[in-house]
Formats: sequence, structure tokens, C-alpha cells
Amino acid sequence: MPCADPPLEALRERVLEAADRAAPLEIVGGGSKRFYGREPQGEPLSTVALTGIVRYQPSELFVTVRAGTPLAQLEATLAAEGQMLAFEPPHFGPGATVGGMVAAGLAGPRRPWTGAVRDHLLGVRVLDGSGRLLHFGGEVMKNVAGYDLFRPMAGALGTLGVLVEVTLKLSPVPACTRTRALPLNPDEARSAMGRLWGGAEPVTATWYDGETLYVRLAGEEPAVARGERRLGGEALPETTTLWRDLREHRLPWFREPGPLWRLSVPPAAPAIRLPGDWGVEWAGAQRWLRSPAEAGAVRHAAAAVGGHATLFRGGARKGEVFHPLDPALLTLHQRLKAVFDPKGIFNPGRLYTQL
Repeated sequence: MPCADPPLEALRERVLEAADRAAPLEIVGGGSKRFYGREPQGEPLSTVALTGIVRYQPSELFVTVRAGTPLAQLEATLAAEGQMLAFEPPHFGPGATVGGMVAAGLAGPRRPWTGAVRDHLLGVRVLDGSGRLLHFGGEVMKNVAGYDLFRPMAGALGTLGVLVEVTLKLSPVPACTRTRALPLNPDEARSAMGRLWGGAEPVTATWYDGETLYVRLAGEEPAVARGERRLGGEALPETTTLWRDLREHRLPWFREPGPLWRLSVPPAAPAIRLPGDWGVEWAGAQRWLRSPAEAGAVRHAAAAVGGHATLFRGGARKGEVFHPLDPALLTLHQRLKAVFDPKGIFNPGRLYTQL
């Protein structure tokens, strides 16, 4: 009898064959985030044939979509209904897919106010290293006992399995969005971002480039207008591409050469004394650093203020890219991988050498 889902069956056969040989597989979608993480290895296993929206009813505020579906296609479909993915995922290239979006776990400027990718992930279907098609989660948010086994898929970079299908929570597009620009020195910007973090303004993004603090307000028009009056500064045109360019790292600040570090720290963390150029997002919680500093120095400085550091782009990717894990946490990760991928064939070493 013919298989009802030939692309999925073809993937399953490749996984079983690779598992028999213990041959590493590099899971590949559109390749737009291949720069992220440690250097990929293994035979390519493409998911781009797994395309299409499986279920979407706008009134229910969720969508189920196959992993190889272009992210731009999904976002266009949602926009036509006045809806969006609230975590504002970056594409980093025209080939970005929904599966790659979840696997990378990267979120854009709106993330501190709306949540991360994993917070909007309601369920997944995943092909594990034994060729089993597993289904976790559902289509509505529920309180359940035990672990949400689908959430670790967000940010796992394909090390746990091949994403086949994902279900995502949706949000309405805000009625009104405006941006203010405030010329501030670093100390003034840090104080302003601290006020914005816990303030009443409907903030949905911030960006500080060392000279100007940009603040995006979104929501109902009266609330946005009040926020503008309180903030002051200069209004940017409503057609500004600043936030899209920030999300996609197309701003001039990101085009300078050299390793690019991402430091995730508490919003109120003090200034970090490292050489280089700083860009600050998420009201101080995400700090970008272009610097020639040694990896150990960057990670030590991040840890000293309660955070961690990732070599986001550039630099030596054969070494460790992500902040070292505590031994107990590393053991937990290894046990989880052993359950989903007993032969260790999926994207080995992409996250950490030991995974």
C-alpha cells in the first residue's frame, strides 16, 4: 500500500538507514541559520519537502504547520488575518523554515514582553533516532502533570530529532505601532531602559546603539499616544524598517567585521567592562558585543553579572560556542538526547561537543 505521506516516509527511511550505520546526519531546512552553533557535521537530511499549513482557524489563535514550510509564507498567511507570531522570529535569509525557527529557538525584539519561542510552542510531531514518529502537546494550552516534552525542541538545534510538524500559539497584530528616538549617553540609556522594563508604557522593543535609544510602543492608540508623550524624543515614521532590520541584523551596527557575542543578562545588570562596541536590546537583557576579547574573558564577565554569553556569529566554531553547562545540567541534556537519539546521529556536536 502506498504511504500516505511520502516525504515523511522518505525521511524515516533515511533515519533508519543512518541509525544502522551510526552515521551522523545534519538536519537541514533552508540553511538560513547554519552559521549558528558549532560547526555542522554529517550527511545532509533535508526537511524542505515537509511543507504546508495543516490546520489554521484564525478564531482559535493557533496554527499547525509542517516543518519545511517557508517562514515567510506562514507569516504572510497570518498577516492576512491580522495575526502574527508574537516572538518575532528572525529569518536571517529567504530560505528560513518553520522547523528551523523552532530548532534555533531565536526570538526578535519583542521577546521580553511576549515570551520566547518555547512559550508559544503548543505541540510538535518529531521523528526520533529510532524512526518513531512521536507526538507531544496539543492545540490548546493545558495544565498537565509531568514535563512538556515538546518544549526542549525549541533551541535544541535538531540534536533531539527531526521536527515534522509544529503547533504554535498566535497573537493579534497591534492596532497601533510607533517608535520614538531618544539621544542618550550610556548611563542615561541604562536608567531609561530600567524605567521602561517595569513601567506602564506599552513597550514592545528597545534598541540602543551607543548614541540613541529607540523605543517601540504598540497597542491601542490612546495607550500608545500616552506613552509617546511620557517618553518624549523624536517620532520615527510609521513606515520605519528599523525593527525588521534589527531583527534580521541588517542595521549598519551589525555589519562591522569581527566576532559577534550575545550576552543574556538580568536587565538591571551593570555595564560590563569589556573592550569593543556594544548594542543593547530587550531593555538591557540582551547585549551584543563586537570584540576581540578572549572567549573566557567574555563568558567570565557575563557570569559575573548573573548571565551567560554565546558566540553568535564569526569566530572559531570548532570550539565551544555556547556558555558551558553546569555538570549536572549537562548530564540531564545527555540523558534526554539518549532517549530521543540513542545512536547520536542527529546534528552531533552542534550544541556542545558532548552532545
